[in-house]
Amino acid sequence: MNWNGKRYWLVGASEGLGAALAHKMSRAGISLALSARNADKLSELANSLPGPATVHPLDITDRASLIAVADSLGDIDGVVHMAGAYWPMNATNWHADHAETMAQVNFVGALNLMGVVTPRFVARDQGHIVLTGSLAGYRGLPGAIGYAASKAGVMALAESMYSDLRKTGVRVQLVNPGFIRTRLTEKNDFSMPFIMTPEQAADAYFEHMCRDKFSCSFPSLFAAAFRAGRLLPDALYYRVFA
Repeated sequence: MNWNGKRYWLVGASEGLGAALAHKMSRAGISLALSARNADKLSELANSLPGPATVHPLDITDRASLIAVADSLGDIDGVVHMAGAYWPMNATNWHADHAETMAQVNFVGALNLMGVVTPRFVARDQGHIVLTGSLAGYRGLPGAIGYAASKAGVMALAESMYSDLRKTGVRVQLVNPGFIRTRLTEKNDFSMPFIMTPEQAADAYFEHMCRDKFSCSFPSLFAAAFRAGRLLPDALYYRVFA
């Protein structure tokens, strides 16, 4: 694809995979609008990019803020949804505030963002939407109360949007990463197989954006285990994964 001169809105860009992807996209010639809650981190990121970038701090759970930024940006070529919240949590140690925040940021935030940008793209019959799911969203996992459910919702949302829009000029894609070494995964006290750096994950993420394929899950060997898990009967699945 020819990315030079394209304008994309990257929501959830302040650190980790979002910041690494911003660098990757900027080097490809894409002009970026950067959003997240932390204005200082966004400004620092924008100043470090090789290409043009503007800063638009917001909370993805605030639909009015999303509308205001979208109005200020005007016609853009695409949007990448990366905002996320995470705490490890199991059902025997339930933290209601954390569970609700994960649901609001990860899933409701994605709904809010899609509700703002999708009608605009549909009206123009043009646009590129990329949603970020997770390998954790394939099926329920131990210690993933809130996170797995919210990411499963994002993945189902992307699948429904792709079903509705695949024969239009609006391109919908879904990316499901595994473990990435970030501030969020530092909370985990368990082994994280095939963990990637943000830069490695950004390479795989952007490579998928360059293709016509709908969904991508990585790392490939780790993702294969999660896809296979969907096919296992309950008794065997929970014996292996739980």
